[in-house]
Amino acid sequence: MRIWSLHPKYLDSKGLVALWRETLLAKHVLEGTTKGYRNHPQLHRFKTTNHPVNHINSYLSTILEEAKQRGYHFDESKIGSSMDAKFIPVTTGQLVYEQNHLLGKLRVRDLAKYHMLNETIDIEVHPLFNLVEGDVEDWEIQ
Repeated sequence: MRIWSLHPKYLDSKGLVALWRETLLAKHVLEGTTKGYRNHPQLHRFKTTNHPVNHINSYLSTILEEAKQRGYHFDESKIGSSMDAKFIPVTTGQLVYEQNHLLGKLRVRDLAKYHMLNETIDIEVHPLFNLVEGDVEDWEIQ
């Protein structure tokens, strides 16, 4: 499971669909409606908020908007309310780590997206996150 800190606009079509599916699974974990992935490190930052499901819904909303812009038809009914979700901090080191991780995937799957991301100087984070200085997050498996 990969819940990207960077904006979903950088993902290729395969990555965007996978992100939608995996984040819906994460939502089920946070709602307590599934037994798998309960201790997955990618969920740590959501679990530390006051309203984890609210935050994951907010995260999903941005994925949905990106999908709509690309002409995809994701099921909007799968997202619940995301009342004023507060920013979750993400470190600059984590963003660089994820950029490099995604570049490796895009190099194989989508050269146009690879070149776009590789040439981007200021990587945009997912709107739920607030960029702060720091190394790769402790929860990241390297």
